[in-house]
Amino acid sequence: MGGPGGSEMEPEEGEDRTPLLKEFQPDTVPACCSARYNLALLAFFGFFLLYALRVNLSVALVDMVEPNTSLAKNATSNVCPEHSSTINVPRNTTGEKYSWDADTQGWILGSFFYGYIITQIPGGYLASKIGGKLLLGFGIFGTSVFTLLTPLAANLGVGYLIAVRALEGLGEGVTFPAMHSMWSSWAPPLERSKLLSISYAGAQLGTVVSLPLSGLICYYMNWIYVFYIFGALGVLWWFFWMWLVSDTPETHRSISHAEREYILSSLKDQLSTQKSVPWRPILESLPLWAIVVAHFSYNWTFYTLLTLLPTYMKEILRFDAQENGFLSALPYFGCWLCIILSGQIADYLRQNQNLSTVCVRKCFTLIGMIGPAVFLVAAGFIGCNYALAVAFVTISTTLGGFCTSGYSINHLDIAPSYAGILLGITNTFATIPGMVGPVIAKNLTHNNTVGEWQTVFYIAASINLFGAIFFALFASGEVQDWAVSGYHLHRN
Repeated sequence: MGGPGGSEMEPEEGEDRTPLLKEFQPDTVPACCSARYNLALLAFFGFFLLYALRVNLSVALVDMVEPNTSLAKNATSNVCPEHSSTINVPRNTTGEKYSWDADTQGWILGSFFYGYIITQIPGGYLASKIGGKLLLGFGIFGTSVFTLLTPLAANLGVGYLIAVRALEGLGEGVTFPAMHSMWSSWAPPLERSKLLSISYAGAQLGTVVSLPLSGLICYYMNWIYVFYIFGALGVLWWFFWMWLVSDTPETHRSISHAEREYILSSLKDQLSTQKSVPWRPILESLPLWAIVVAHFSYNWTFYTLLTLLPTYMKEILRFDAQENGFLSALPYFGCWLCIILSGQIADYLRQNQNLSTVCVRKCFTLIGMIGPAVFLVAAGFIGCNYALAVAFVTISTTLGGFCTSGYSINHLDIAPSYAGILLGITNTFATIPGMVGPVIAKNLTHNNTVGEWQTVFYIAASINLFGAIFFALFASGEVQDWAVSGYHLHRN
């Protein structure tokens, strides 16, 4: 690697499109049973559990509160006829009940994000210093332990429950920056979309499985088992993670020589050896702010749908989504499929069709943000057609999966050495919509009229559109000069 004096020649424009040594092309280093794909698979299960641990409370909370205090009596729109439940199975009613009003429930559900936002940037910084393995492992382990303590905290009082949820947020906050930091050492540039889409797709599948499963556990068993089952699985995963995973290819016990050389050679001109973090160039980087704006905008729509879709279906369409947990999980199943497929397509376009990284990232982000915006607005104009509402929301959420191979992994393109820190920065801003978006939407829908809900959808779609355009104008696919030793600029 060239030193700071710049003794190394700039790479030719033609040869640096594919930063892989010729003797270690991907087809000579099989993906099946490889160390890098094993890491992706273990990370997949880790993020699966992480999201199961995150969303299980929103389902269990319905069973934890006394019926008369569960909802503030908002006006319910009479535009649509009411759907009646046809299933009448005797349910378990042995779980403890608490008299928490709607405001208290709001604090309980929101407390997670107050912990989550605090550890984003510190998580990225720590991962660059001590490695992502320990940070990610103990982040999920800590979240699992606090999940196991949730029933006890609820018994002790609402303050204890809020504190435990905030501590869970602190644990989860380090996980995405830690994973990004690990992939900066493990993911060959032309396999980034595939490897990262596999590992992060676990989050969507975790939502898909845990929403209906938590409902079934509450229905047939007792709400405390929602926390005990998922918490215990998280602890079990931690043992496998600590046993099988290494921070870098150099320290992995069972990696083949060919795979180690392939990974190291593909990354050799992209990583920085400097010890200090170049904070000022990072914060002045326009491509980073393009990711920040896109991440913030996408999450506004994502959290608006995640938290308020059941309310919209219940208050406007007069259909309780909790009567059919599998249907409410359908949008996230579509998103999961899209994440997996788009990761394969993105790397195929970069490797086989010779499309530039920035072109692929921008195209996938535009599809993944403008598509959902269109279908979200359409969802406000469908009258009382419940099937069409589910279809539009499913299409909207599914198309959002393209963003995982768009802005979502662009941190690794522009600064592999500092990817964890960059994700910490963008995720800090992107957590704000989870805290304020639903609050604003609630304030706009006091009377639960169709017009009010159309305004909520317009706002979300407009923010998505702005984020997509901003990213398309200012994003980059090149390793930034401040992110490599010797300040060479490389195309990947």
